[in-house]
Amino acid sequence: MKKNLIIVFTILGFFLHAQTVKIKRGIVTLEGVHVAKVSNKSNVYTFMDLKETPIYTIEFVDKSIVDSVRDSYIKLNRIYNKDKTLELDYTSPSAFSGEEKSAAYTCVKSLKIIDERGINIKNLDELFKNFPKRKLDTKTKDAYTIRSKIDRLNITVNNVGEILSNGKPVGYFTNLPASFGSEDTITDKTFVDIEIYDANSKYIGKYITTTKQIKTAGGKTFTLYREMSGRASILKFPTYKAIAERMAILDPNFIKFQEKVIVGEVTKDGVQK
Repeated sequence: MKKNLIIVFTILGFFLHAQTVKIKRGIVTLEGVHVAKVSNKSNVYTFMDLKETPIYTIEFVDKSIVDSVRDSYIKLNRIYNKDKTLELDYTSPSAFSGEEKSAAYTCVKSLKIIDERGINIKNLDELFKNFPKRKLDTKTKDAYTIRSKIDRLNITVNNVGEILSNGKPVGYFTNLPASFGSEDTITDKTFVDIEIYDANSKYIGKYITTTKQIKTAGGKTFTLYREMSGRASILKFPTYKAIAERMAILDPNFIKFQEKVIVGEVTKDGVQK
């Protein structure tokens, strides 16, 4: 019984504490005291002092990293000293909070740049001197690692089904559906698997259109574009480029990253040209 009471009062205390930051008609209040003002234009929130002097902006970013993994964070920028922009995690008082309230809540609770006296310029400047690192979970970190590898490979697919990495042919698709060339996404659910071969005609794997699965020659499987919840939209069909990129991650031997070739001085008969 005692344990249950502790849990109830803890939840109640958190709820009451979470309600201290409020926004009404662009005015931020803390414990019922007006401390700042905020305006919104094109999803960029400008925070001002009570005299309506703009101090800093917060912009919400929600982007796809790779496959169904997305990253959400804020960009913080000072108006009076735009030497750098900080990318930071944000917190929300509840799952149903809008961006405006989440921005104010983050400023008060996490960043400590709004307090009972208003916008704290000293804390804001300290934040830009010693900005905190983002707390990315393992899934998001792994997604960024994969994204970095994919970007370096710079994979494209031409109009005859060839796969290129940084402009060099590295493989090709076979069993392409009739829509290939007119559409870059695979919408046809044919019973013939789309196969991938490397530049030496070695079988690398296949894409199964009925299940949206990639299966490598070595037996690895990966389902492309699972359904996502929250603010992210559902990506229903993959592109040929996305399939080639994922195959390159599943089979590191498929496409090797080519380091930049440094050409030395040309010589002929021992004479430098």
